[in-house]
Amino acid sequence: MTQILLIGLSAGAASALLFASIASGSMAATLLFYMAPLPILIAAIGWNHWAGLVAALTGALGLAAALGIFFSFAFALGAGLPAWWLGYLALLARPTGNGAQGGLEWYPVGRLLLWAALIGTFIVVIAIPNFGTDQESFQATLRASFERAIRAQTPDLALRPETGRLIDLLVIVIPPAGAVLATVASVINLWLAGRVVRMSGRLQRPWPDLASLTLPPLAQWLLLAAIAGSFVPGLFGILSGVLGASLLMAYAIMGFAVLHAITRGIASRRFLLTGAYASVFFIGWPILAASLLGLADAALNLRGRFAGRRGPPILPT
Repeated sequence: MTQILLIGLSAGAASALLFASIASGSMAATLLFYMAPLPILIAAIGWNHWAGLVAALTGALGLAAALGIFFSFAFALGAGLPAWWLGYLALLARPTGNGAQGGLEWYPVGRLLLWAALIGTFIVVIAIPNFGTDQESFQATLRASFERAIRAQTPDLALRPETGRLIDLLVIVIPPAGAVLATVASVINLWLAGRVVRMSGRLQRPWPDLASLTLPPLAQWLLLAAIAGSFVPGLFGILSGVLGASLLMAYAIMGFAVLHAITRGIASRRFLLTGAYASVFFIGWPILAASLLGLADAALNLRGRFAGRRGPPILPT
């Protein structure tokens, strides 16, 4: 118990420092800010979820004492408790079989990915009331924030007509983009925590075959509901769009898992995968193709079809 407490305290302090780095406003600080859940995830996966919970509470209390209650709540709801919950789910398992012959069935990686998308949505949703409680006030406050930021950085740019059009676009794009970024950050932090714990020899569950990652059927229905809801006027439509963006990002990650699976055994596999990742990183829009690939696999079982066509491996003579 003492070890769990010490690990939780240390991880919470590290997480709080990473979260508080955003106050400097630099690009490097932004990266550190998004890595704030990582120490909590390492504590939760490497020891147990109680260590993760202690870390989340320690970080929240430390930020409350140092920077005030607003930062404390922002940390708890945006980083601490979501990281603890993902760490808790990652170690969930149930016995299979009977007696000593039985094993453990671990919480599916696809469900962890769905939770990461829901957490990405939640982080944006809880931030929206800070800007307004209806569509008009939310967009007006967000637009005013962008205008102030542009005037502070480049006053001449604020006077140009195209700047207004850019701000209008940002007001529409930023909420779903924020959800996508939060989803990706949750997934990367979970993966990094798993790798660190695995290297330390403390990983309790077997490392999963990520190429077989599959989202549960619930994700498809949630995505359909979110797309339909995004056409509803008002704040509900904005919130639905945020959920839809997070789920599309989850399906894009599943699409890359499909790509890894169907290119196994192909001589140019490394070139194809490198090109796919590079196109998303440098261009951006190919991520939609990855989302479509993930959705197609969910509907048509592409991985199963490719595995069937490939047949059994040929043994050397």
